[in-house]
Amino acid sequence: MTIAIEALNVEKRYGALQALAGVSLAVAEGEFFGLLGPNGAGKTTLISVIAGLARANAGTVRVMGADVIRDYRRARRMLGVVPQELVFDPFFSVRETLRIQSGYFGLRRNDAWIDEIMHHLDLTAKADANMRTLSGGMKRRVLVAQALVHRPPVIVLDEPTAGVDVGLRQGLWQFIRRLNRDGHTIVLTTHYLEEAEELCDRIAMLKGGRIVALDSTRNLLENFSGLVLKIRIDRDSLPEGLDAALLNAEDGRFALRLRDYNALEQVLHRVRESGALIKELELEPPDLEEVFLRVMAKH
Repeated sequence: MTIAIEALNVEKRYGALQALAGVSLAVAEGEFFGLLGPNGAGKTTLISVIAGLARANAGTVRVMGADVIRDYRRARRMLGVVPQELVFDPFFSVRETLRIQSGYFGLRRNDAWIDEIMHHLDLTAKADANMRTLSGGMKRRVLVAQALVHRPPVIVLDEPTAGVDVGLRQGLWQFIRRLNRDGHTIVLTTHYLEEAEELCDRIAMLKGGRIVALDSTRNLLENFSGLVLKIRIDRDSLPEGLDAALLNAEDGRFALRLRDYNALEQVLHRVRESGALIKELELEPPDLEEVFLRVMAKH
């Protein structure tokens, strides 16, 4: 297995503040990887270290095998980063901005790829518009285009859909999914947990500069969440033996947390066995937001 991003015992301090406290992780080539955490957890600091924008106080980071300090040029060429902040040059058009970005990586005659990127990001109509005239959502699209202009094998997206309308969000994810299918490694940070749940193969959760959970999305959902069964029966109390799973009860409606679908069958068996009549039944699947909150509370 080829490692796209490797971080070993990375520490970063800003004076007395420990932003990263020994972070270690490995992202496989072609993986769609999520990096989640509350504000101040160290996500953006870790991305800055990976991109060579900040130097770690200890530890090692490699991008496609290139050390971000000793082999900075190759590591940076392998990486495309979409920053969280809207950073742009107000003196150039969209096309000029992307041509200049291409020049930073020594790329000439890159217009065919620039046109394709603008098409997929719905920027074609704004190609000759000055950057300062664009809306916030349009400027964010240009940041995504800048990160992709040199065709990097590894793409880091730091809150790419913050403040972006639903239409752009859907179009952006279609394009990013296509890049991932074509073999690009994607690392995503987002506060939209439904995005991470839908897109990411694996997820790392940070808190206080440390990784507090790292596993496949499926395993995180199974281990930290579970099913919630909402049931209404023709009596005011649950059958004997089900109280341990009870979350809340109100007006004959009961919410129970279940470990898995086998537990669901056991509950239904108990209800049938007691002679109770089921009037309503609703099953809620595992939810990454709940997983996130439980992991953060645990640590």
